[in-house]
Amino acid sequence: MAMCIIDYLREWGLQKIFTVTVDNASSNDVTVEKLSDKLDDWGTNSINGQHLHMRCMAHIINLIVKDGLKESVISIARVRCAVRYIRQFPARLRKFQECCESENIVNKSLCLDVPTRWNSTYLMLSRAIEYERAIKEYSDRDTSLSRYLMFDAISDGKPAGVLRRTDWDDVKRIAQFLEIFYNLTLKVSGSLYVTSNANFLEIGQVVVYLNRLITTEDELLSEMASSMWKKFEKYWGEPIKMNKIIFIAYVLDPRYKFTTYVSKLVSKDTGGKVSTSLPSSSFSTMKTSTPGLGDLLDEIRKHKVVSGGVDSKTKLKKYLPEDPENERPNFDILVWWKVNSPRFPILAKMARDVLVIPISSVASERAFSTGWRILDQFRRSLTPKLVETLVCLQDWLRSESLPVNIEEDLDFLKTLEEDGVNGSSSAASMANFALV
Repeated sequence: MAMCIIDYLREWGLQKIFTVTVDNASSNDVTVEKLSDKLDDWGTNSINGQHLHMRCMAHIINLIVKDGLKESVISIARVRCAVRYIRQFPARLRKFQECCESENIVNKSLCLDVPTRWNSTYLMLSRAIEYERAIKEYSDRDTSLSRYLMFDAISDGKPAGVLRRTDWDDVKRIAQFLEIFYNLTLKVSGSLYVTSNANFLEIGQVVVYLNRLITTEDELLSEMASSMWKKFEKYWGEPIKMNKIIFIAYVLDPRYKFTTYVSKLVSKDTGGKVSTSLPSSSFSTMKTSTPGLGDLLDEIRKHKVVSGGVDSKTKLKKYLPEDPENERPNFDILVWWKVNSPRFPILAKMARDVLVIPISSVASERAFSTGWRILDQFRRSLTPKLVETLVCLQDWLRSESLPVNIEEDLDFLKTLEEDGVNGSSSAASMANFALV
């Protein structure tokens, strides 16, 4: 893979690479290392490649949450099997719709999940919870569902078992637990705004959230959080394990400037006691001697102990003491640095390079994962060049004001399913969907 990247860099005339954002596959470690060696040969390897490898935050969250879900497999499996049973035949769906009408529930669409994608599991649970009464009503009308769960639905090599009230209680708590990670994944996977400045703060919020749940009296959530914390420590447990660029990006956000980090973490959940609520290995006790942070964090350390008249010889010392910008929904950090570049020219150049670093590869992966929508049964004879043209054309036609959508549109998928069942979908309509 490294040679392919290097060949493309040569073809495009690029020799300067600041960071490479990839997922956590071990093969990527080797790829980035070889790429770093080539940049050394070209004499363009910034900071000796120390910050070249940016691990995808969304993938790390995925690994963390998947470890937690292992503690609640049976309840999720029972809901999954019940949903699968109802969705299996049109006659069952029609009967389920009758149950929704009798319970005065607007029938949208039950969705199945992909067990390896925890966010789809969250969506499945969230939608199933909305239809809890309808699913119970369906179970009363169709006793075959109970028999299916007792004997035919297999989970971990044994029957899943009847869906009980305690299972519904469990999945409700699990869905609420997963919601913060789902929203976090959407936030860090944004495509119309910079994300590197939010990385450090979001990780800190996960620290507080997990630690609060580890000590909760809810045994299920405590076990889930404990399993997730072990995976968290593997990637984010100590600053030395993290790409130091995320700290610099946090400093360059005029709303935070790093020095307000502790106050941001103090919340009702922690009772105002951050130092006692966070594990000692976390970066809440950040040491400025951490290798790789260099002179920048030394300046931050000095800033913390200086009050009043700060030495104005450096632009950094002018920037840090200023009052942080207020939080507001429409705040554009790049515009702020453009406006303030005359006051902080060097910092503005740093911000231009650092803030645009993506901390997630989800948006790019989705952009290059449209093959199933383009190479359908009517287009399997397209040449590679024509497929590349279609992918590029799709990107160009898409309005720049629209973000890359990584959420599942369940109601739209239901429409497609109903069209397919009714025979109203055509090759032309599916082709148009594939292109747009």
